[in-house]
Amino acid sequence: MFDIQNYTSFLAAIVVFQLVPGAGTLAILNATARNGIGAGLGAVFGTLVGDFVFMVAAAAGLAAVLNANPIFFQALQWFGATYLCWLGLQILRSPLAQDTTATEPHKSAWRYFRQACAVSLTNPKVVLFFVAFFPLFLRPSSSNTTLVAMMAHVTIISFLYQAGLVLVGNAMARRLRAIPYVRKIATNLAGIALIGFGIKLAASNR
Repeated sequence: MFDIQNYTSFLAAIVVFQLVPGAGTLAILNATARNGIGAGLGAVFGTLVGDFVFMVAAAAGLAAVLNANPIFFQALQWFGATYLCWLGLQILRSPLAQDTTATEPHKSAWRYFRQACAVSLTNPKVVLFFVAFFPLFLRPSSSNTTLVAMMAHVTIISFLYQAGLVLVGNAMARRLRAIPYVRKIATNLAGIALIGFGIKLAASNR
């Protein structure tokens, strides 16, 4: 669909990546816990804007590669599969972050938007992720329209998930984060899923 290779796996991978807690997720939860839904949604849009900037940069570079050198593009696909496996291993090995949310005076949603956007834009791993991720679901003959469709999928699914985090409320999130074994199981499952995606996509791109 939309000329995206392994479309079902593409959708599932986006969901899995959203479930892995990162700096952006923590910024959203922190904003919601401190100043409510408005602040949380401000952080959501800040994260999406930062990610979109990196997606555009990654897509522009990949479009040039697609047109210039199909062999190098295939190498990028193998790099992407390897990167997913490495990312999964890092998640399995990394310790769980401690929750440090606390109440504070009211701040505007715009302030949390700027904070979350800065968190996203100052994380160089984000652009590396998109450069590694997109080639796994592209064909050498793919057009720029396919890249645009992939970016739209990532943005829409990210928004739905992150807005859901805000609407459900940080109270439940705090309770879950307070139970170490639940957090550990969820994190391990996400890491294993990423490794599985890497292996599966490497095999399908041979």
